[in-house]
Amino acid sequence: MHVTLQDVARLAGVSTKTVSRVVNDQGEISAATRLRVQAAIEQLGYRPNILARSLVNKRSDSLAVVAWGLEFYGGPTRVLVGIEQQIFELGYSMLFSLLPRPDDTNVNRVLDAFVDRRVDGIVWALPEIGDNHLWAQPERLKRLPPMVFVSMEPRPGLAVVAIDNRAGAAQAVQHLIDQGRRKIGLITGPLTWWESRERYEGWKCTLQRAGLIASPSLVVEGDWSSNSGERGIRKLLEQQPDIDALFACNDQMALGALGVLHSLGRNIPHDLAIVGFDDIPEAAFFWPPLTTVYQQLVDAGHIAVQTLHKLIEATRQGQAQIEPTTTWLTPKLVVRASSA
Repeated sequence: MHVTLQDVARLAGVSTKTVSRVVNDQGEISAATRLRVQAAIEQLGYRPNILARSLVNKRSDSLAVVAWGLEFYGGPTRVLVGIEQQIFELGYSMLFSLLPRPDDTNVNRVLDAFVDRRVDGIVWALPEIGDNHLWAQPERLKRLPPMVFVSMEPRPGLAVVAIDNRAGAAQAVQHLIDQGRRKIGLITGPLTWWESRERYEGWKCTLQRAGLIASPSLVVEGDWSSNSGERGIRKLLEQQPDIDALFACNDQMALGALGVLHSLGRNIPHDLAIVGFDDIPEAAFFWPPLTTVYQQLVDAGHIAVQTLHKLIEATRQGQAQIEPTTTWLTPKLVVRASSA
């Protein structure tokens, strides 16, 4: 049976208001009365009604997280690990909603459910695909708990934590140029994704700065899977048989390309150098070990929750509204034998 405040009060011989004060650490209570109430709580196994407390205190000490794609370790899972770690560190509980499709624009049901549960804030950890973030307008956000967005294009009035994908791609391509490569193919992710378009721009701009041609025949669009890496490298070799390097926009696609090149008898990196993106744990054990771009995705999750916590605390303390800003994280190139 559910133990109530009234049950504790009856056993301790005090009023329910006194029990409430002990539970919530409020008001002046004598040491003897406090001990008697705490003994009754322990004896009955009383647990506070979290929902009722959140209504009274106008806070639930819970954060909502919206995510997708936990099967893709390279991105969504590591962001979620960082989010969960920081939520635990700050003492919040977490409500989690895993969407089946990241490009779904109908988010009303998810948002309404979080508002109904009185969450203190929301981390929106979905990649920006097409128009799936158009709903996030400042006027609408004013009617919602504080929110922080991860992995989306920065917008005025929104708190965003973003990886500088363009800078990461530029590091990868410049490294290949520094190794003497001049025809650098590209397997992109889906170009409806903002992150994919940024990596494409990093590839193109770096080639152009070096006086090299960013020809459309050097580009194939993938879908992040190893299968699309296989298909992509075959198509690139048909279009440009003399390419001497490949930038694959994630490690899974780089793995698919490696398999094809091995089957064709190509020596890596002598015949064709390869760089990936993500630095998944297995990248160091590819053959040859994969040069790749490390994203600080766990850090992005930490920073998203820290930023959200600051927004929540400012609201609780009646401070002037903190102006939401974008936090950029710069990836780092990890050089291994597939390109050196």
